[in-house]
Amino acid sequence: MVCILISQRLLELYIAKNNYKWSVAAGAQEFGKEHYSLFFILHGCWFIGWIVESGIGNIVISELWYVWLSLFVIAQVVRYWCIASLGKAWNTRVLVIPGRKLISKGPYQYIKHPNYVAVAIELLVVPLLFGAAITATLATLCNAWLILGIRIPVEEKALSEGIIEKNSC
Repeated sequence: MVCILISQRLLELYIAKNNYKWSVAAGAQEFGKEHYSLFFILHGCWFIGWIVESGIGNIVISELWYVWLSLFVIAQVVRYWCIASLGKAWNTRVLVIPGRKLISKGPYQYIKHPNYVAVAIELLVVPLLFGAAITATLATLCNAWLILGIRIPVEEKALSEGIIEKNSC
């Protein structure tokens, strides 16, 4: 599981880097640079937390593994649906290309921030899969504070300042 998650994160950072270059070349403005490193801290602590809490070398799978694993798989499907729906607009940073239409296809036609929902589920269920309830709780609370208290307000401000059109792409 650790190798899968690390590979997944590295792939996503690679995609984000390429999309960042494309966005900047298209005139994108970046917002919220000052909080970007907090995501790396959160995810790094999350990895270390559930691995240590679950007992390095002595990992025990939860009796509810099928629930947690099912939710994990659903979260991955939603996250990659988000990435596919946004295409080159998907990024781990807050980038706005002035005049570009707001994308409202895929999962974005149903909820405003589906990627954050997918990540929130993952941060909760992976530690629970291995019996790491403390890490699940702390990561979920920190993620909620970071997303709801910082990231989404930055995105909303960026969208209003970036003169985004509110139509489907």
